[in-house]
Amino acid sequence: MEWARSLCRCPKLASGALVSLISDADSNATSPAANNPSAPGVERTRAPGTNRDEKSPPITTPQRDALFLDVDGTLLRIASHPDAVQVSPDMLALLERLAARAGGALALISGRSIANLDALFAPLRLPCAGVHGLERRGADAVIHRGDAASLLEPLRLPLDAFVRGHEGLLLEDKGQSLALHFRNAPSCEPVAEKLLRALIAANPSSLELKRGKMVLEVTPGSADKGTAIGDFMQEPPFAGRRPVFIGDDVTDEDGFVAVNALGGLSIRVGPLTESAAVYRLADEAAVYAWLRAWLDHPRDGKAR
Repeated sequence: MEWARSLCRCPKLASGALVSLISDADSNATSPAANNPSAPGVERTRAPGTNRDEKSPPITTPQRDALFLDVDGTLLRIASHPDAVQVSPDMLALLERLAARAGGALALISGRSIANLDALFAPLRLPCAGVHGLERRGADAVIHRGDAASLLEPLRLPLDAFVRGHEGLLLEDKGQSLALHFRNAPSCEPVAEKLLRALIAANPSSLELKRGKMVLEVTPGSADKGTAIGDFMQEPPFAGRRPVFIGDDVTDEDGFVAVNALGGLSIRVGPLTESAAVYRLADEAAVYAWLRAWLDHPRDGKAR
């Protein structure tokens, strides 16, 4: 990962050009394009979901399921810095056993890059979708990746300058996306969002602004976690199984929608909230417990 650390205090802007961009974004806030979710560069909105109760997911049948697991906030607790996250030996052992029990039909579905996932979960190299589906590695180890890096080039220098002028912000360049983290500078969120929307509006490419937990991320609109799961489900060993997707954030909603359409189980982690997910687990510990129970589900009705 490439991180840019800030050198100044918020909210001082790095340059007059950025002030102009933000002012232009404000002036266009009421334009038809700003209120059109399908317009290029405008963040899509969602209809209210179905997760309105405390419904817990059932324990399903491993030999019939395909597991798709988000990472941060689902398998692992979110840290103050993405590099501060650690994977315990117990979690590595659990994932290895889960993959074997599912006949290899287990994939990580994350906002992290594939390279970062491999480093985090070493020595495991699992099938995975990185950068919210913009890159994907199947069970055959073949990596599918678009050419989003060039689309983001016009945004890199302005965002780097902006971060250097705002203390506590972090810019993560994932190659296929640019993520602006404000966990350590929450007061900078409004001005950061205005700048990102202005940069997207000024860019001729079709870019989207994705909102996550204390992060704003610019990506091409060509893929998401739902399309990644759909692609996995057309390939062995996932094909013919029922998809089960567990996630915790807004960026996981595309995955929930896709899994619901395929007749699978969609499970949201965290406090009760509107979501396309049908089921809910309270936190990362509850996810771990559910996966352990799934692992120990009787095979052909016989206790293990």
